[in-house]
Amino acid sequence: MERANAWKTYDEKTKTAVFDFAEDYRQFISKAKTERECVEESVKLAKAAGYEDLNEVIKAGKTLKAGDKVYAVNMKKAIVLFNIGEEPIENGMNILGAHIDSPRLDIKQNPLYEDTDLVLLDTHYYGGVKKYQWVATPLALHGVVALKDGSVVDVTFGEDPTDPVLGVSDLLIHLAAEQMEKKGSKVVEGEALDVLVGSMPAEGKDDEKELVKKNILAILKEKYGIEEEDFLSAELTMVPAGPARDYGFDKSMIMGYGHDDKSCSYPSLIALLNSKKLKKTGVCILVDKEEIGSVGATGMQSKFFENMVAELMDRCGDYSDLKLRRALANSFMLSSDVSAAFDPNYASVFDKKNSAFFGRGVVFNKYTGARGKSGSNDASAEYVAKVRKICDDNKVNFQTAELGKVDAGGGGTIAYILANLDMNVIDSGIAVLNMHAPHEIISKADLWEALKCYEAFLKDA
Repeated sequence: MERANAWKTYDEKTKTAVFDFAEDYRQFISKAKTERECVEESVKLAKAAGYEDLNEVIKAGKTLKAGDKVYAVNMKKAIVLFNIGEEPIENGMNILGAHIDSPRLDIKQNPLYEDTDLVLLDTHYYGGVKKYQWVATPLALHGVVALKDGSVVDVTFGEDPTDPVLGVSDLLIHLAAEQMEKKGSKVVEGEALDVLVGSMPAEGKDDEKELVKKNILAILKEKYGIEEEDFLSAELTMVPAGPARDYGFDKSMIMGYGHDDKSCSYPSLIALLNSKKLKKTGVCILVDKEEIGSVGATGMQSKFFENMVAELMDRCGDYSDLKLRRALANSFMLSSDVSAAFDPNYASVFDKKNSAFFGRGVVFNKYTGARGKSGSNDASAEYVAKVRKICDDNKVNFQTAELGKVDAGGGGTIAYILANLDMNVIDSGIAVLNMHAPHEIISKADLWEALKCYEAFLKDA
């Protein structure tokens, strides 16, 4: 059952739309590299599309009705948006869910130190990474520093073309004989991923120590108004510097940081913002912490989503605990997360009959997990049939896949968490090359087909 290449189905008008949407996405991920930045950009887009802040609606005691559009933000790191449908929410919602965190290097709370006239920041990597991929590559610093007076300082360093960049040094090949004998997981150790940030000493006495660190602290004070102790209440992270780029002679692909999972979260968001009058309430939820198990107050395992659905039903004048439970159980969801694209360079880890391929459309994973589907959702046959019909009726190019050969590895998504609420959920997303590397690659055709799929799902599920 080989699927057709989507590019072959496009006329010139459609190709223009594909490239225009891909350019909007490329600009979005170039700006929104952290979950905070993604939420901030999403709020801007939502407001422009006529969405109101649900918390403001609650404060004003406003009643909501079909056709109203609201959003709610959770601790600046997660967001949920609702387009209220004609049917009672108790009848269920059509939900698009994705995550907006990506693998990176987080700065530790006590990170700054000087060694042999070099100043470095100590890091702790976040999510599943091949650590050796993060050395000798230009990095930028993103995040916030919360001060004791209650103010919060935004930090972005290394993105402006006039900015210096930062990075992790690598061992020269001339001295790497022992290193090259190590396993890939040990070539670069986690504690060796320290970021070099300066080497020029401040003025001082000949016997004064740590003058380079003194100089760096002076720069941070002048630029951001922060002291060394302020690192204790900071959320700072190192991400690849620079914008996402078109990829390939034909510009058919995009290379950039964070396709996992913004290549799914962005079309999910835009699909909801594009939706007009819906029968069932349409929802887009974008959450944090998926890369480390969806835990914490801003992860999918928190009560934020359920709480916001309860608040929404209350504003519609139709809340009870039983109706909330019914609303969740009657809902349909696409857990929008990326899938592994078949790579001819590493064909041995893929089952070619059950792999995702570039340009063949949005990917459905009936199950994910590892070691006998452990940790997966495994959608029902009936729900898979429903989703297939929606795609076929709306001329959406789609494919199905597994995450590599049995026992070759595996992974998980937020799907099982929503399925725990007794709703129908299936994983759907985009095929990615270089997944979890600093620079990942996607097909523009697949991005377009994901948008079409998500719009059709909101309308017809």
